[in-house]
Amino acid sequence: MIRYRPKSAIREAGKVLGLTEDITARLSGTVWGSWSTGLPHKHIQQAGLDPNNPTILRAVNFACRMLGFPRHLSQHVGGFVLTRERLDELVPVQNAAMADRTFIEWDKDDIDALGLMKVDVLALGMLTCIRKAFELLAAHDGKKYGLADIPQEDPVVYGMLQKGDSLGVFQVESRAQMNMLPRLKPKEFYDLVIQVAIVRPGPIQGDMVHPYLRRRNGLEKVEFPSPSPEHGPSDELYQVLNRTKGVPLFQEQAMRLAMVAACFTDTEANQLRRAMATFRSDGKIHMFEDLLVGRMVARGYEKEFAERCFEQIKGFGSYGFPESHAASFAKLVYVSSWIKCWHPAVFACALLNSQPMGFYAPAQIVRDAQEHGVKVLPVDINHSFHDNTLERDEDGALMLRIGFRQVDGMPEAASNVITQHRGDGYADIEEVCRRSGTPAHVMRRLADADAFRSMKLDRREALWAVRRMPDDNPLPLFQINDAPERGQDVEMHLPTMPLREHVAADYQTLRLSLKAHPMEILRPVFRAEGIVTCAEAAARRDGAWTRNAGVVLIRQRPGNGNAIFITLEDETGVTNVVLWARTFERFRREVMSARIMLVEGRMQRSPEGVVHLMGARVYDRSQELLRLSEDHETRTQRSRADEFDHPIYQRDRAQHPRNVRVLPKSRDFH
Repeated sequence: MIRYRPKSAIREAGKVLGLTEDITARLSGTVWGSWSTGLPHKHIQQAGLDPNNPTILRAVNFACRMLGFPRHLSQHVGGFVLTRERLDELVPVQNAAMADRTFIEWDKDDIDALGLMKVDVLALGMLTCIRKAFELLAAHDGKKYGLADIPQEDPVVYGMLQKGDSLGVFQVESRAQMNMLPRLKPKEFYDLVIQVAIVRPGPIQGDMVHPYLRRRNGLEKVEFPSPSPEHGPSDELYQVLNRTKGVPLFQEQAMRLAMVAACFTDTEANQLRRAMATFRSDGKIHMFEDLLVGRMVARGYEKEFAERCFEQIKGFGSYGFPESHAASFAKLVYVSSWIKCWHPAVFACALLNSQPMGFYAPAQIVRDAQEHGVKVLPVDINHSFHDNTLERDEDGALMLRIGFRQVDGMPEAASNVITQHRGDGYADIEEVCRRSGTPAHVMRRLADADAFRSMKLDRREALWAVRRMPDDNPLPLFQINDAPERGQDVEMHLPTMPLREHVAADYQTLRLSLKAHPMEILRPVFRAEGIVTCAEAAARRDGAWTRNAGVVLIRQRPGNGNAIFITLEDETGVTNVVLWARTFERFRREVMSARIMLVEGRMQRSPEGVVHLMGARVYDRSQELLRLSEDHETRTQRSRADEFDHPIYQRDRAQHPRNVRVLPKSRDFH
């Protein structure tokens, strides 16, 4: 059952009350996460709206009343039910919207109540990425791999992970996971199992992370409390918690702890499991507190220890991993880490071809590949295919070639037609149109993406040449006479397109640029204000006051945690920013809307070498992006009379979202 959450409730209420989409977008944009309970007036004011406006006030009030109300039934994206006889004799089976897919009407709890076997299949994008990586390895190196064929316990792979070098790696690419890797220092496979499970709301809220790390590093003695001699053996908890240093990190351990230390029956343990079921909070976990604590105390355990055990178990009610689940994920962590470590070009190519997935946008994936020694080649009409591909340089090293799929709005069918008719290459733009029959609007997209460099045409020259080609719907006079619409070409000397405009257009059309980083172009502006680069910030001493600006890559707030994590990027690297909740509330509008963010605060360095900028003040410097593009503006090309059929009312240039939002949106997680 999917219920109304703040964003969906505000959108629905605003739609019913006649608010325009930009108003509802502003209102919903002030909400972070699905756990919010309302929309304070100060948040409405931060969105630039009047909280006393009667219509807005009614929309907000209705939205708050709708929170938690059933919205629609959802379907599990993958899974199957096993029965002894025909399934359709037990439950109605319907056709899904996707071809060759069916679904049943019953809820998962109904299936469980009847004792039917249900198996969920996780539709993991990383499985697709790994399969594509294996295919690339087979095609370019002649080596065929499967999940079981990867060399095990490779110390070089673990060395890479211990440094937090895990961008794009399954499950351990978030900022929290990257910060945990140098602290946990995984050396073997079971360490990865713990790594996957420990950075979760359950262990964090149950205060299990720091005790485990202290015990793992020898800073705290590993102890296993025991019951009174008449109630059981002294090592009963050793059997349950030995592998995790006496700290319950997995759901099975929490249940086993209840059964061993508090003598829960099978039925009571199953009820406990339901109460702390992943992704569901039915508010029943508190019902077991007196039962568990009381029985543990009665068996001779200290009350303080029993209460701490319950707090840890209660943490799993938010989100916790079963050990088997963590182990299967850890397998994919190791395999994806091995590919990234030994075949970075293959990993980056497979990762780009599996988008959308993960924490990072294509620009960061490409940049990470370059930092690992991979040469990246631009999209080109004579060399690219729809997918990103690999080529070899003169020394035999693999290079990554950007594919047509990175071009905004490029249809796969059009890409395939271009490559099928390419032969030994196209000589000029007219030949592309004549041999492949590529529509004019597709040619304009390719020109805007600077894909004609092999024809000695830069972006501006290609755009000029493409606009002289026949339109997709030629005028009747030329269509009847089968005559070209082009006149005699006149040699034009177009002004050179500045680098800053190339970078802006690259991000608008490809979501990345191989020419330069936007912050590199804007560096003189920020340098004049004494704002340091990410690399300079990372090199500063602990406690140093720092002003750092960069492109916002990720905003993350785990659950209703007291800290907000932001990743900024510039031409030198990244800065990990931490904002406490009170600071976030003070600068909510800037934090949630900035494309380029300036943060002031003090550097914090951990003993393991993890560096954070503890933000005290935040500024939105997105307006600096207007400096990148004064003349070039990428917009949808319209055919004749389209303005009449589909009116598009242009705003003032300074307010146009494509000018303000040159960069793609950050990826936000909560």
